Amino acid sequence: MSLTDRVQTIRDELAKVIFGQDDVIDFSLAALFSCGHVLLEGPPGVAKTLLVKSISAALNLEYRRIQMTPDLLPNDITGSSIYREDSGTFEFHRGPIFANFLLADEINRASARTQSALLEAMQELQVTYDGTTHSLPAPFLTFATQNPIEQEGTYPLPLAQLDRFMFKLMVSYPSAEDEVRVFAAHHATSGLSSPERMLVQKVMGPEDILETRQLIRETFVRDEVLAYVQRLLQATRDDDALDVGGSPRAGLMLLTGAKSLARFRGREYVIPDDIQEAFLPALRHRVVLSPTVELEGTTTDEVLGQILEMVEVPR
Repeated sequence: MSLTDRVQTIRDELAKVIFGQDDVIDFSLAALFSCGHVLLEGPPGVAKTLLVKSISAALNLEYRRIQMTPDLLPNDITGSSIYREDSGTFEFHRGPIFANFLLADEINRASARTQSALLEAMQELQVTYDGTTHSLPAPFLTFATQNPIEQEGTYPLPLAQLDRFMFKLMVSYPSAEDEVRVFAAHHATSGLSSPERMLVQKVMGPEDILETRQLIRETFVRDEVLAYVQRLLQATRDDDALDVGGSPRAGLMLLTGAKSLARFRGREYVIPDDIQEAFLPALRHRVVLSPTVELEGTTTDEVLGQILEMVEVPR
């Protein structure tokens, strides 16, 4: 089965549960197949958690969920040492982060200290405790959700934490047609919908994901496209509307995501359209608006959209 067929099979399974979030699904899968992590932002009740659970169910991955709260400690995520009286030694007890698929729900409700417990895991795919390094299972993917409306009792994610996410995806309310489909499919479950109840089938496994990641790494990117990415990044650094522009890591994440999108479309090479499609999700959380522009009500997406229109596109 080709990668395009595999992705369509996953989409078909997710369509049993999730309606009207096609772009969010595609970018979530692009991150998964590109060794990236995803930050989902949207109001409560738009199926952010259900989406993550459904993807893990379709891919047969071990799934763990952490409800991030102000009193959560780093050891609650990574694990801690337990003293064994029979042997007189300390034994490391692994925390919920040791899974293929981790959901950090409402990540901005946890303190900065607790958020930092995810940094090493997301970047190095390992956890260090008491000087001993413990490898995380492969593949490892972190999804995090946050609510942009309710700010009371929240801790904004610092740039170092945001930079660990390949994409920041905006999950909005569905269209009227899709919302009616949600009502029709889920009203009988009393709001307790789950992938299992909706008969989501396992269509891939960890080995298939690792094989797909290798295929995406081999996707060809011509020099003109590489130069295009650099011009886009430079434009974010030169724009007076932005205090912080895109870094080289942002460019790498943009390229890697675009390679996944190219493969999803059945191509073995990246075209500028792939870069443009991945540009906002890959950059919107890595750049910082200047205070003046922010006070005027201009959004990051609007500034990045203007940059896309301004920078010359290679033929």
